[in-house]
Amino acid sequence: MTERYRFAWRGGTGELTEKKSRFIATLAPVRSEEEALDFIEQTKKQYWDARHNCTAFTVGSRHQLTRCSDDGEPAGTAGRPMLEVLLGEDIHDVCVVVTRYFGGTLLGTGGLVRAYSGAVREALKASVILERQRGVRLSIHTDYGGAGKIQYLIGQNHIPILDSSYTDSVLLNVLVPEELLASFLPAVTDATAGKARLTKGGVVWYALQEGEVLLFCREEPA
Repeated sequence: MTERYRFAWRGGTGELTEKKSRFIATLAPVRSEEEALDFIEQTKKQYWDARHNCTAFTVGSRHQLTRCSDDGEPAGTAGRPMLEVLLGEDIHDVCVVVTRYFGGTLLGTGGLVRAYSGAVREALKASVILERQRGVRLSIHTDYGGAGKIQYLIGQNHIPILDSSYTDSVLLNVLVPEELLASFLPAVTDATAGKARLTKGGVVWYALQEGEVLLFCREEPA
């Protein structure tokens, strides 16, 4: 199966209050342990006067690196529940810090778990989460008679168009999800009775945000 995964494109902040204790969750995208540790340090400096700054992060397309910390809270009541939210939502390359300002009332083990995990969910609501996947660049050169049929196939398969040119013929540069390539190429050939000229380019990682194509990493050979 072709690799694809959800990741934090843009971080956010969420907050909740439980028995007068404030829980402020700050979430950010990270691509390495070093980036995660830098973000944690910056957030701790920002909230230097808080009782606790509990942390969790996961890095890698298969959650290869995960870390969490209770930062003085009872063991297993903060960092691990926070990490479980990230893993449960299957979000990668992300770090979250939940800052607690103590309100004077003990919450108990269950209350702490609910508060810390709930704060992370609030931060996720305020963040932009996208899906990263592999796609193959494809140039399609066709006549006007075949253009409509190809555009129908493109729309049917939710394939993003990178750019297009309409002169005496039609040139469409598209990004085909890797897992669709084997079926899309013969479909275009059949729809145009073999008249369309197809040229494969390289493979890239990409994501879609409100219809806009976001490209990541350098192009690889197909």
